[in-house]
Amino acid sequence: MSLEHAIEGTTERATGESSPHTTVLLEEAVDALAIKPDGVYVDATFGRGGHSRLILERLVGGRLIALDRDLEAIAAGKKITDPRLTLIHAPFSELGNALREIGFDRVEQKDGQVGQVDGVLMDLGVSSPQLDDAERGFSFRADAPLDMRMDTSRGFTAAEWLAKASQQQIAEVIKNYGEERFANAVAAAIVAARAGGVITTTRQLAEIVAQAVRTREKGLHPATRSFQAIRIHVNQELEELSLVLPQCLDALKPGGRLVAISFHSLEDRIVKRFMRDESRPPQLDPRLPIRAADLPKPRMSLVGKAVSASEVEIEKNPRARSAVMRVAELNE
Repeated sequence: MSLEHAIEGTTERATGESSPHTTVLLEEAVDALAIKPDGVYVDATFGRGGHSRLILERLVGGRLIALDRDLEAIAAGKKITDPRLTLIHAPFSELGNALREIGFDRVEQKDGQVGQVDGVLMDLGVSSPQLDDAERGFSFRADAPLDMRMDTSRGFTAAEWLAKASQQQIAEVIKNYGEERFANAVAAAIVAARAGGVITTTRQLAEIVAQAVRTREKGLHPATRSFQAIRIHVNQELEELSLVLPQCLDALKPGGRLVAISFHSLEDRIVKRFMRDESRPPQLDPRLPIRAADLPKPRMSLVGKAVSASEVEIEKNPRARSAVMRVAELNE
């Protein structure tokens, strides 16, 4: 698992703005959507609009629907005055409901119900603006309130969770989501520390974890894995991803494409398995007298191989090193 993204994050820049952030795999991801000028597309992770702006440039007419759970991303998106863009404050796990509310639910055709969307793009994980704003509490590079929520309007903060979770729950999260081999020691240290008062800041947590991690990995802060794990848990990132993938498939028209960019192995594993399973024929009892030619077609087809950032992009933007893009298309 790459841990650069845990601290450094996805780098994003809305095209034409002065922000130093640059969108990872910008051209590659939008190219993979195979944009139809009059098509309907969904950017399920708007961020600061890098992918959305390029999609809009390639549309002639058409429609772009963009979702983000972060209120700051929504505020940034409102600066785009293009009437073809519909911006929705929602986690992407609510994609199906969001599309229904604006009239893009599934429609009846001769072969049954089908979606109305030509492509869905997801740029997963935490974004650079979230990491770079110390007050959001994602990073330990500066002392700040221990929040870590992508959507600050709902849910529990990291501090609130750490104040109530059992030692076993904390250890499981840090082990499963951070692959931290000292997870038990870190959890014990957190529980011991909170006995003397609530852990409320990033610096407090980083110092507690650093004392519990006995072996330091070269070039990696000892709190990196634990911060990543707690962030993933607080935002239910993997659960959200598992929920949205079937909704993406339902939203697509035949021939529509799903493009997903992952930044660590836990995300990529979920995406890879979903696309792989949906690109295989349904698994039937081998004892049934059915010819291979008569088996139902798989719902999706894989498009090319997994794509990583080029050496040129990585040199310009080291945060792109861990990015993996996968593409699949809904069969006709």
